[in-house]
Amino acid sequence: MIDLGDVRAVRDADADGMLAAVEALGSHCREGYSNGAGASGLPDLTDVRGVVFCGMGGSAVAGDVLRSVFRDRLGVPVEVNRSPALPEHAGPHSLVVVSSYSGNTSETLAAFREATKRGCRSIVVSSGGTIGDEAAEAGVPIVPVPGGFQPRAALGWLAFTALGALEAAGLLPPLADDVAEAAGEVDGRAAACGPDAPAGDNPAKRMAEAIGERIPVVWGAEGIGSAAASRWKTQFNENGKVPAWWASMSELDHNEVVGWTQPFGRHHAVIALRHEAEDPEIAARFPLSFEIAAEAGADTHEVWATGRSGLARLMSLIAVGDFVSAYVAIRKGVDPTPVDVIQRLKAALAS
Repeated sequence: MIDLGDVRAVRDADADGMLAAVEALGSHCREGYSNGAGASGLPDLTDVRGVVFCGMGGSAVAGDVLRSVFRDRLGVPVEVNRSPALPEHAGPHSLVVVSSYSGNTSETLAAFREATKRGCRSIVVSSGGTIGDEAAEAGVPIVPVPGGFQPRAALGWLAFTALGALEAAGLLPPLADDVAEAAGEVDGRAAACGPDAPAGDNPAKRMAEAIGERIPVVWGAEGIGSAAASRWKTQFNENGKVPAWWASMSELDHNEVVGWTQPFGRHHAVIALRHEAEDPEIAARFPLSFEIAAEAGADTHEVWATGRSGLARLMSLIAVGDFVSAYVAIRKGVDPTPVDVIQRLKAALAS
């Protein structure tokens, strides 16, 4: 095991630089927003009746950010579509936002092609690839983002480019203040959780040590809490190289909570992602549900969001999870960046 207090050992284990990408998230948010806000040639959205955000993996998380933060500020529904099949309701009065970091994701390409056939209004956010070529040929506006990252490490670029573009197109209100606050909160988390911060004072390193060999289970209140919980789960999978699960409160109190029985609890660490804007009825459920998980032997933890806006609170939670997941791998001497299993799956499907 690597001592997370040994900065040199931590950085050596992070051979491909995932921690550097996580530390840069605040900058990526600012740059992505500016990039999207400056986009031109965007479709007219005055009579749009719904938004379908298409993507897979890290590219789809940008849609979770849009849906969870702005669902109460938009006059149209937002659906995040993780599928090659486009919803039947999508048509000429729909906006389809296509998010594919590589530009080569098969499911997202299929959804984009169907959206083009149906005459949907579309915006593509990508670093290029096949979807960049096809968007140019179809006359669909593409808002480019820089390449060179793992898709999960490009969240700031993908999500905030999409937000900036949707503001520029008139769908979202002015977001400059929210973006500045969110990026500032992320910077604060990076200072507290980065590899140079001492292990004893570093909440992300302490969390990784506390999780140890347990399987993480992440809870969040429906909305920004559950969006953050979903992100933590996939980051544990891809960065941490461990199984992980997530659930939304209070849905989990209608099913999952029954499964917290001996001896299963002792194999798990339950992490609740909290924020000050939770519905009081939902907030009251967390300690009661923690008691049930703890009685089954689970280790329980809370992580609280910082910031005033929903965007800042969500991104502050995401930032901590990105660090924790990387440290879970590094603690075991594993480089967080490679995703060899995904590459193997893609190669097998291609053949």
